[in-house]
Amino acid sequence: MIRKLLRRVFKRTEPAAPAELAIIPVERHGLHREQLSPAARKVCSVLQERGHTAYVVGGAVRDLLAGQTPKDFDVATSATPEQVRESFRRSRIIGRRFKIVHVMSGPETIEVSTFRAGQNAESTETDEHGRILRDNVFGNQREDATRRDFTVNALYFDPTDETIHDYHHGVADLQQKTLRMIGDPRTRYREDPVRMLRAVRLGAKLGLSIDPDARQPIREMATLIENVPPARLFDEMLKLLFSGHAVTCLKQLREEGLHHGLLPLLDVILEQPQGERFVWLSLDNTDQRVRQGKPVSPGFLFATLLWHEVLAAWEIRKAEGEPLYPALFAAMDQVLEQQAGKLAITRRIAGDIKDIWALQPRFDKRAGKAPYRVIEQPRYRAGWDFLRLRAESGELPMELADWWERFARAGHDERAAMLEPETDGPARKRRRRRRKTPSGSAEGAASE
Repeated sequence: MIRKLLRRVFKRTEPAAPAELAIIPVERHGLHREQLSPAARKVCSVLQERGHTAYVVGGAVRDLLAGQTPKDFDVATSATPEQVRESFRRSRIIGRRFKIVHVMSGPETIEVSTFRAGQNAESTETDEHGRILRDNVFGNQREDATRRDFTVNALYFDPTDETIHDYHHGVADLQQKTLRMIGDPRTRYREDPVRMLRAVRLGAKLGLSIDPDARQPIREMATLIENVPPARLFDEMLKLLFSGHAVTCLKQLREEGLHHGLLPLLDVILEQPQGERFVWLSLDNTDQRVRQGKPVSPGFLFATLLWHEVLAAWEIRKAEGEPLYPALFAAMDQVLEQQAGKLAITRRIAGDIKDIWALQPRFDKRAGKAPYRVIEQPRYRAGWDFLRLRAESGELPMELADWWERFARAGHDERAAMLEPETDGPARKRRRRRRKTPSGSAEGAASE
Protein backbone atom coordinates (compact mmCIF):
# COMPACT_ATOMS: atom_id res chain seq x y z
CA MET A 1 0.00 0.00 0.00
CA ILE A 2 2.81 2.41 0.90
CA ARG A 3 4.59 1.68 -2.38
CA LYS A 4 1.43 2.36 -4.39
CA LEU A 5 0.89 5.60 -2.48
CA LEU A 6 4.45 6.73 -3.19
CA ARG A 7 4.01 5.97 -6.88
CA ARG A 8 0.89 8.11 -6.99
CA VAL A 9 2.68 10.95 -5.19
CA PHE A 10 5.60 10.88 -7.62
CA LYS A 11 3.20 10.86 -10.57
CA ARG A 12 1.48 14.03 -9.35
CA THR A 13 4.15 16.28 -10.76
CA GLU A 14 3.99 19.69 -12.27
CA PRO A 15 3.66 19.22 -16.04
CA ALA A 16 6.31 20.70 -18.27
CA ALA A 17 5.52 24.03 -19.86
CA PRO A 18 3.34 23.63 -22.95
CA ALA A 19 5.58 22.76 -25.89
CA GLU A 20 5.38 25.14 -28.83
CA LEU A 21 6.65 23.62 -32.06
CA ALA A 22 9.24 25.60 -33.98
CA ILE A 23 10.00 24.25 -37.45
CA ILE A 24 13.49 25.47 -38.29
CA PRO A 25 14.44 25.47 -41.99
CA VAL A 26 17.81 24.30 -43.29
CA GLU A 27 18.79 27.89 -44.09
CA ARG A 28 18.87 28.60 -40.36
CA HIS A 29 20.42 25.44 -38.95
CA GLY A 30 22.64 24.28 -41.84
CA LEU A 31 22.17 20.51 -41.35
CA HIS A 32 21.77 18.47 -44.57
CA ARG A 33 20.49 14.93 -45.17
CA GLU A 34 23.86 13.94 -46.69
CA GLN A 35 25.37 14.26 -43.20
CA LEU A 36 23.21 11.36 -42.01
CA SER A 37 24.22 7.75 -42.46
CA PRO A 38 22.64 5.96 -45.46
CA ALA A 39 20.95 3.54 -43.05
CA ALA A 40 19.29 6.34 -41.07
CA ARG A 41 17.98 7.95 -44.28
CA LYS A 42 16.68 4.57 -45.47
CA VAL A 43 14.80 3.82 -42.23
CA CYS A 44 13.08 7.23 -42.28
CA SER A 45 12.23 6.88 -45.97
CA VAL A 46 10.69 3.39 -45.64
CA LEU A 47 8.57 4.37 -42.63
CA GLN A 48 7.37 7.56 -44.29
CA GLU A 49 6.45 5.65 -47.45
CA ARG A 50 4.27 3.40 -45.29
CA GLY A 51 2.33 6.37 -43.96
CA HIS A 52 4.18 6.95 -40.68
CA THR A 53 6.10 9.99 -39.51
CA ALA A 54 9.79 9.36 -38.87
CA TYR A 55 12.68 11.60 -37.82
CA VAL A 56 16.34 11.29 -36.91
CA VAL A 57 16.29 12.35 -33.28
CA GLY A 58 18.36 13.15 -30.23
CA GLY A 59 22.11 12.83 -29.95
CA ALA A 60 22.88 12.59 -33.66
CA VAL A 61 21.07 15.85 -34.44
CA ARG A 62 22.64 17.52 -31.40
CA ASP A 63 26.18 16.43 -32.30
CA LEU A 64 25.89 17.42 -35.96
CA LEU A 65 24.67 20.89 -34.98
CA ALA A 66 27.62 21.14 -32.56
CA GLY A 67 30.08 20.23 -35.33
CA GLN A 68 30.81 16.74 -33.97
CA THR A 69 30.55 13.33 -35.62
CA PRO A 70 27.74 11.16 -34.18
CA LYS A 71 28.63 7.63 -33.09
CA ASP A 72 25.19 6.34 -34.07
CA PHE A 73 21.81 7.46 -35.35
CA ASP A 74 18.42 7.01 -33.67
CA VAL A 75 15.00 7.35 -35.27
CA ALA A 76 11.69 8.30 -33.60
CA THR A 77 8.45 7.39 -35.34
CA SER A 78 4.68 7.22 -35.00
CA ALA A 79 4.83 3.52 -35.99
CA THR A 80 4.47 0.95 -33.21
CA PRO A 81 7.35 -1.49 -32.56
CA GLU A 82 5.37 -4.23 -34.31
CA GLN A 83 4.80 -2.02 -37.38
CA VAL A 84 8.51 -1.15 -37.50
CA ARG A 85 9.40 -4.83 -37.20
CA GLU A 86 7.12 -5.68 -40.12
CA SER A 87 8.71 -2.97 -42.27
CA PHE A 88 12.28 -4.31 -42.10
CA ARG A 89 13.40 -7.87 -42.66
CA ARG A 90 16.55 -7.48 -40.58
CA SER A 91 15.08 -6.11 -37.36
CA ARG A 92 14.19 -7.20 -33.85
CA ILE A 93 12.19 -5.82 -30.92
CA ILE A 94 14.20 -5.44 -27.69
CA GLY A 95 13.71 -3.92 -24.24
CA ARG A 96 11.34 -4.33 -21.32
CA ARG A 97 11.41 -0.87 -19.75
CA PHE A 98 10.52 0.62 -23.12
CA LYS A 99 10.25 -1.43 -26.30
CA ILE A 100 12.43 -0.33 -29.20
CA VAL A 101 13.42 -1.89 -32.52
CA HIS A 102 16.94 -2.48 -33.80
CA VAL A 103 17.03 -2.25 -37.59
CA MET A 104 20.19 -3.70 -39.14
CA SER A 105 21.47 -2.27 -42.41
CA GLY A 106 24.89 -3.53 -43.46
CA PRO A 107 27.26 -3.05 -40.52
CA GLU A 108 25.05 -0.36 -39.00
CA THR A 109 22.24 -0.71 -36.46
CA ILE A 110 19.57 1.99 -36.23
CA GLU A 111 17.63 2.21 -32.97
CA VAL A 112 13.97 3.00 -33.71
CA SER A 113 11.63 4.10 -30.91
CA THR A 114 7.92 4.86 -30.97
CA PHE A 115 6.75 8.28 -29.73
CA ARG A 116 6.07 8.01 -25.98
CA ALA A 117 2.98 9.25 -24.17
CA GLY A 118 2.96 12.09 -21.65
CA GLN A 119 4.68 11.91 -18.25
CA ASN A 120 1.57 11.33 -16.19
CA ALA A 121 0.33 8.22 -17.99
CA GLU A 122 -1.34 6.04 -15.35
CA SER A 123 0.06 2.82 -16.79
CA THR A 124 3.67 3.98 -16.42
CA GLU A 125 5.22 1.71 -13.76
CA THR A 126 7.68 3.23 -11.26
CA ASP A 127 9.48 2.05 -8.13
CA GLU A 128 9.15 3.62 -4.69
CA HIS A 129 11.78 6.25 -5.60
CA GLY A 130 9.98 7.34 -8.77
CA ARG A 131 12.34 5.54 -11.20
CA ILE A 132 10.47 4.38 -14.30
CA LEU A 133 10.47 0.58 -14.58
CA ARG A 134 8.13 0.05 -17.53
CA ASP A 135 6.88 2.61 -20.02
CA ASN A 136 5.31 1.13 -23.14
CA VAL A 137 2.56 3.72 -23.55
CA PHE A 138 2.77 5.37 -26.95
CA GLY A 139 1.80 8.92 -27.86
CA ASN A 140 2.49 11.67 -30.37
CA GLN A 141 5.57 13.68 -31.28
CA ARG A 142 4.72 16.59 -28.98
CA GLU A 143 4.38 14.25 -25.97
CA ASP A 144 7.55 12.43 -26.96
CA ALA A 145 9.51 15.70 -27.01
CA THR A 146 8.28 16.49 -23.50
CA ARG A 147 9.46 13.06 -22.28
CA ARG A 148 13.07 13.57 -23.41
CA ASP A 149 15.61 14.62 -20.82
CA PHE A 150 17.44 17.73 -22.08
CA THR A 151 16.30 20.34 -24.57
CA VAL A 152 19.31 19.68 -26.83
CA ASN A 153 18.17 16.03 -27.09
CA ALA A 154 14.60 16.90 -28.10
CA LEU A 155 15.42 17.81 -31.70
CA TYR A 156 13.77 15.99 -34.64
CA PHE A 157 15.36 16.17 -38.11
CA ASP A 158 13.25 15.31 -41.14
CA PRO A 159 15.52 14.07 -43.96
CA THR A 160 12.80 14.73 -46.52
CA ASP A 161 12.59 18.52 -46.21
CA GLU A 162 15.69 19.00 -43.99
CA THR A 163 13.75 20.84 -41.28
CA ILE A 164 14.33 20.52 -37.53
CA HIS A 165 11.27 20.22 -35.27
CA ASP A 166 12.15 21.91 -31.98
CA TYR A 167 9.61 21.98 -29.13
CA HIS A 168 11.81 23.22 -26.27
CA HIS A 169 14.25 25.75 -27.76
CA GLY A 170 16.99 23.13 -27.95
CA VAL A 171 18.72 24.76 -30.92
CA ALA A 172 18.87 28.08 -29.05
CA ASP A 173 20.22 26.36 -25.91
CA LEU A 174 22.91 24.68 -27.98
CA GLN A 175 23.90 28.00 -29.49
CA GLN A 176 23.94 29.60 -26.02
CA LYS A 177 26.05 26.72 -24.60
CA THR A 178 23.44 25.78 -21.99
CA LEU A 179 22.31 22.31 -20.92
CA ARG A 180 18.74 22.66 -19.70
CA MET A 181 16.37 19.99 -18.39
CA ILE A 182 12.86 19.56 -19.82
CA GLY A 183 10.38 19.68 -16.93
CA ASP A 184 11.17 19.62 -13.22
CA PRO A 185 14.78 18.40 -12.75
CA ARG A 186 14.05 16.63 -9.45
CA THR A 187 11.24 14.63 -10.98
CA ARG A 188 13.28 13.80 -14.06
CA TYR A 189 16.24 12.60 -11.92
CA ARG A 190 13.89 10.37 -9.89
CA GLU A 191 12.49 8.89 -13.10
CA ASP A 192 16.00 8.03 -14.29
CA PRO A 193 18.98 8.79 -11.99
CA VAL A 194 21.37 8.10 -14.87
CA ARG A 195 20.38 11.54 -16.17
CA MET A 196 22.66 13.04 -13.52
CA LEU A 197 25.64 11.25 -15.06
CA ARG A 198 24.44 12.15 -18.54
CA ALA A 199 24.27 15.84 -17.62
CA VAL A 200 27.93 15.76 -16.62
CA ARG A 201 28.95 13.86 -19.76
CA LEU A 202 27.06 16.07 -22.21
CA GLY A 203 28.24 19.24 -20.51
CA ALA A 204 31.88 18.16 -20.85
CA LYS A 205 31.52 16.75 -24.36
CA LEU A 206 29.74 19.76 -25.86
CA GLY A 207 31.25 22.49 -23.70
CA LEU A 208 27.85 23.31 -22.18
CA SER A 209 27.19 24.83 -18.78
CA ILE A 210 24.60 22.89 -16.78
CA ASP A 211 21.63 25.14 -16.07
CA PRO A 212 21.54 26.03 -12.32
CA ASP A 213 18.06 24.53 -11.93
CA ALA A 214 19.34 21.22 -13.33
CA ARG A 215 22.64 21.30 -11.44
CA GLN A 216 21.48 22.28 -7.95
CA PRO A 217 19.61 19.01 -7.07
CA ILE A 218 22.39 16.66 -8.25
CA ARG A 219 24.48 16.56 -5.09
CA GLU A 220 21.55 15.92 -2.75
CA MET A 221 19.99 13.32 -5.08
CA ALA A 222 23.23 11.49 -5.92
CA THR A 223 22.27 8.51 -3.73
CA LEU A 224 19.54 7.62 -6.25
CA ILE A 225 22.33 6.23 -8.45
CA GLU A 226 22.32 3.25 -6.06
CA ASN A 227 18.93 2.22 -7.49
CA VAL A 228 20.22 1.92 -11.07
CA PRO A 229 20.88 -1.65 -12.31
CA PRO A 230 24.66 -2.30 -12.44
CA ALA A 231 24.61 -3.26 -16.13
CA ARG A 232 22.98 0.02 -17.12
CA LEU A 233 25.32 2.01 -14.89
CA PHE A 234 28.31 0.27 -16.47
CA ASP A 235 27.11 1.18 -19.98
CA GLU A 236 26.72 4.82 -18.96
CA MET A 237 30.18 4.87 -17.35
CA LEU A 238 31.70 3.48 -20.57
CA LYS A 239 30.08 6.30 -22.55
CA LEU A 240 31.45 8.81 -20.07
CA LEU A 241 34.97 7.38 -19.93
CA PHE A 242 35.23 7.08 -23.73
CA SER A 243 33.64 10.43 -24.53
CA GLY A 244 37.03 11.97 -25.29
CA HIS A 245 36.49 14.23 -22.25
CA ALA A 246 36.92 11.75 -19.39
CA VAL A 247 39.26 14.02 -17.42
CA THR A 248 36.72 16.85 -17.42
CA CYS A 249 33.84 14.43 -16.73
CA LEU A 250 35.42 12.78 -13.70
CA LYS A 251 36.48 16.09 -12.20
CA GLN A 252 32.89 17.26 -12.59
CA LEU A 253 31.58 13.99 -11.10
CA ARG A 254 33.74 14.62 -8.06
CA GLU A 255 32.51 18.21 -7.76
CA GLU A 256 28.89 17.05 -7.92
CA GLY A 257 29.46 14.20 -5.44
CA LEU A 258 28.52 11.54 -8.00
CA HIS A 259 31.75 9.55 -7.84
CA HIS A 260 31.07 7.96 -4.45
CA GLY A 261 30.61 4.22 -4.81
CA LEU A 262 31.01 4.18 -8.60
CA LEU A 263 34.78 3.67 -8.56
CA PRO A 264 36.31 3.14 -5.12
CA LEU A 265 39.60 4.71 -6.18
CA LEU A 266 37.86 7.99 -6.94
CA ASP A 267 36.35 8.07 -3.45
CA VAL A 268 39.81 8.51 -1.92
CA ILE A 269 41.76 9.90 -4.84
CA LEU A 270 42.73 13.09 -3.01
CA GLU A 271 44.28 10.99 -0.25
CA GLN A 272 46.51 9.10 -2.70
CA PRO A 273 48.75 11.60 -4.54
CA GLN A 274 50.58 8.84 -6.42
CA GLY A 275 47.35 7.08 -7.36
CA GLU A 276 45.84 10.38 -8.47
CA ARG A 277 48.68 11.05 -10.92
CA PHE A 278 48.40 7.51 -12.28
CA VAL A 279 44.65 7.84 -12.92
CA TRP A 280 44.80 11.26 -14.55
CA LEU A 281 47.67 10.16 -16.84
CA SER A 282 45.57 7.19 -17.94
CA LEU A 283 42.44 9.26 -18.52
CA ASP A 284 44.35 11.90 -20.45
CA ASN A 285 45.92 9.20 -22.62
CA THR A 286 42.46 7.72 -23.28
CA ASP A 287 41.02 11.14 -24.19
CA GLN A 288 43.81 11.74 -26.69
CA ARG A 289 43.30 8.33 -28.33
CA VAL A 290 39.52 8.88 -28.62
CA ARG A 291 40.00 12.30 -30.20
CA GLN A 292 42.56 10.89 -32.64
CA GLY A 293 40.22 8.06 -33.63
CA LYS A 294 42.53 5.37 -32.21
CA PRO A 295 41.19 2.18 -30.60
CA VAL A 296 40.67 2.17 -26.83
CA SER A 297 40.27 -0.70 -24.39
CA PRO A 298 37.72 -0.75 -21.54
CA GLY A 299 39.78 -3.45 -19.84
CA PHE A 300 42.93 -1.33 -19.86
CA LEU A 301 41.18 1.79 -18.57
CA PHE A 302 39.37 0.02 -15.74
CA ALA A 303 42.63 -1.76 -14.85
CA THR A 304 44.23 1.66 -14.31
CA LEU A 305 41.28 3.11 -12.39
CA LEU A 306 41.23 0.20 -9.95
CA TRP A 307 44.96 -0.60 -9.76
CA HIS A 308 45.75 1.23 -6.54
CA GLU A 309 42.87 -0.51 -4.81
CA VAL A 310 44.43 -3.81 -5.88
CA LEU A 311 47.88 -2.62 -4.87
CA ALA A 312 46.70 -1.70 -1.36
CA ALA A 313 44.91 -5.04 -0.86
CA TRP A 314 47.91 -6.92 -2.26
CA GLU A 315 50.34 -5.24 0.16
CA ILE A 316 48.12 -6.11 3.13
CA ARG A 317 47.96 -9.76 2.12
CA LYS A 318 51.71 -9.98 1.56
CA ALA A 319 52.32 -8.40 4.98
CA GLU A 320 50.12 -11.13 6.48
CA GLY A 321 52.42 -13.78 4.99
CA GLU A 322 50.50 -14.79 1.84
CA PRO A 323 52.72 -15.84 -1.11
CA LEU A 324 53.26 -13.26 -3.88
CA TYR A 325 50.97 -14.56 -6.63
CA PRO A 326 48.14 -16.01 -4.49
CA ALA A 327 48.04 -12.68 -2.65
CA LEU A 328 47.78 -10.78 -5.94
CA PHE A 329 45.01 -12.95 -7.36
CA ALA A 330 43.04 -12.74 -4.10
CA ALA A 331 43.41 -8.95 -4.12
CA MET A 332 42.24 -8.82 -7.75
CA ASP A 333 39.12 -10.86 -6.97
CA GLN A 334 38.40 -8.76 -3.89
CA VAL A 335 38.45 -5.46 -5.80
CA LEU A 336 36.42 -6.75 -8.74
CA GLU A 337 33.80 -8.22 -6.41
CA GLN A 338 33.49 -4.84 -4.69
CA GLN A 339 32.81 -3.29 -8.09
CA ALA A 340 30.28 -5.93 -9.10
CA GLY A 341 27.70 -4.42 -6.75
CA LYS A 342 27.83 -1.09 -8.59
CA LEU A 343 29.21 -1.70 -12.07
CA ALA A 344 28.40 -4.89 -13.95
CA ILE A 345 31.82 -5.26 -15.55
CA THR A 346 31.42 -7.98 -18.17
CA ARG A 347 33.29 -11.25 -17.84
CA ARG A 348 35.36 -10.56 -20.94
CA ILE A 349 36.46 -7.13 -19.70
CA ALA A 350 37.18 -8.52 -16.23
CA GLY A 351 39.38 -11.15 -17.89
CA ASP A 352 41.35 -8.45 -19.73
CA ILE A 353 41.78 -6.51 -16.48
CA LYS A 354 43.13 -9.56 -14.65
CA ASP A 355 45.54 -10.41 -17.46
CA ILE A 356 47.05 -6.92 -17.30
CA TRP A 357 47.35 -6.98 -13.51
CA ALA A 358 48.79 -10.51 -13.42
CA LEU A 359 51.65 -9.51 -15.74
CA GLN A 360 52.93 -6.74 -13.47
CA PRO A 361 55.02 -8.81 -10.98
CA ARG A 362 56.44 -10.81 -13.88
CA PHE A 363 58.13 -7.67 -15.19
CA ASP A 364 60.40 -7.75 -12.15
CA LYS A 365 62.10 -10.91 -13.46
CA ARG A 366 64.82 -10.13 -15.97
CA ALA A 367 66.91 -13.30 -15.76
CA GLY A 368 66.77 -16.78 -17.26
CA LYS A 369 63.88 -17.78 -19.52
CA ALA A 370 61.21 -15.77 -17.71
CA PRO A 371 61.50 -12.64 -19.93
CA TYR A 372 61.07 -14.75 -23.08
CA ARG A 373 57.86 -16.24 -21.69
CA VAL A 374 56.54 -12.79 -20.74
CA ILE A 375 56.90 -11.25 -24.21
CA GLU A 376 55.07 -14.25 -25.69
CA GLN A 377 51.95 -13.53 -23.63
CA PRO A 378 48.90 -12.44 -25.72
CA ARG A 379 48.35 -9.43 -23.45
CA TYR A 380 52.02 -8.46 -23.28
CA ARG A 381 51.59 -5.13 -25.10
CA ALA A 382 48.72 -4.02 -22.86
CA GLY A 383 50.69 -5.15 -19.82
CA TRP A 384 53.74 -3.18 -20.94
CA ASP A 385 51.65 -0.06 -21.63
CA PHE A 386 50.33 -0.41 -18.08
CA LEU A 387 53.89 -0.83 -16.75
CA ARG A 388 55.02 2.33 -18.54
CA LEU A 389 52.11 4.27 -17.11
CA ARG A 390 53.13 3.13 -13.63
CA ALA A 391 56.66 4.36 -14.33
CA GLU A 392 55.47 7.71 -15.70
CA SER A 393 53.43 8.27 -12.54
CA GLY A 394 56.48 7.65 -10.36
CA GLU A 395 55.39 4.29 -8.97
CA LEU A 396 58.32 2.46 -10.63
CA PRO A 397 61.69 3.48 -12.12
CA MET A 398 61.42 4.37 -15.81
CA GLU A 399 64.47 2.20 -16.41
CA LEU A 400 62.33 -0.92 -15.93
CA ALA A 401 59.82 0.04 -18.64
CA ASP A 402 62.65 1.09 -21.00
CA TRP A 403 64.43 -2.25 -20.45
CA TRP A 404 61.35 -4.26 -21.48
CA GLU A 405 60.80 -2.09 -24.56
CA ARG A 406 64.40 -2.71 -25.69
CA PHE A 407 64.16 -6.43 -24.88
CA ALA A 408 60.97 -6.89 -26.90
CA ARG A 409 62.52 -5.23 -29.96
CA ALA A 410 66.01 -6.76 -29.70
CA GLY A 411 67.40 -9.69 -31.66
CA HIS A 412 68.33 -13.04 -30.13
CA ASP A 413 71.95 -12.25 -29.28
CA GLU A 414 71.13 -8.80 -27.93
CA ARG A 415 68.41 -10.25 -25.71
CA ALA A 416 70.81 -12.80 -24.28
CA ALA A 417 73.29 -10.04 -23.47
CA MET A 418 70.61 -8.00 -21.69
CA LEU A 419 69.62 -10.73 -19.25
CA GLU A 420 70.67 -10.40 -15.66
CA PRO A 421 72.65 -13.24 -14.02
CA GLU A 422 70.44 -15.81 -12.35
CA THR A 423 70.75 -15.95 -8.58
CA ASP A 424 70.90 -19.20 -6.62
CA GLY A 425 67.41 -18.99 -5.23
CA PRO A 426 65.63 -21.88 -3.47
CA ALA A 427 63.90 -23.07 -6.65
CA ARG A 428 67.21 -23.18 -8.56
CA LYS A 429 68.86 -25.14 -5.74
CA ARG A 430 65.99 -27.65 -5.74
CA ARG A 431 66.40 -28.17 -9.51
CA ARG A 432 70.12 -28.83 -9.00
CA ARG A 433 69.39 -31.42 -6.31
CA ARG A 434 66.88 -33.20 -8.59
CA ARG A 435 69.53 -33.49 -11.32
CA LYS A 436 71.92 -35.44 -9.00
CA THR A 437 71.97 -39.27 -8.87
CA PRO A 438 71.93 -41.29 -5.61
CA SER A 439 75.68 -41.96 -5.95
CA GLY A 440 76.58 -38.33 -6.53
CA SER A 441 76.49 -36.05 -9.54
CA ALA A 442 75.31 -37.10 -12.97
CA GLU A 443 78.86 -36.84 -14.25
CA GLY A 444 80.14 -39.11 -11.43
CA ALA A 445 77.57 -41.78 -12.28
CA ALA A 446 78.65 -41.78 -15.91
CA SER A 447 82.35 -42.24 -15.04
CA GLU A 448 81.58 -45.30 -12.95
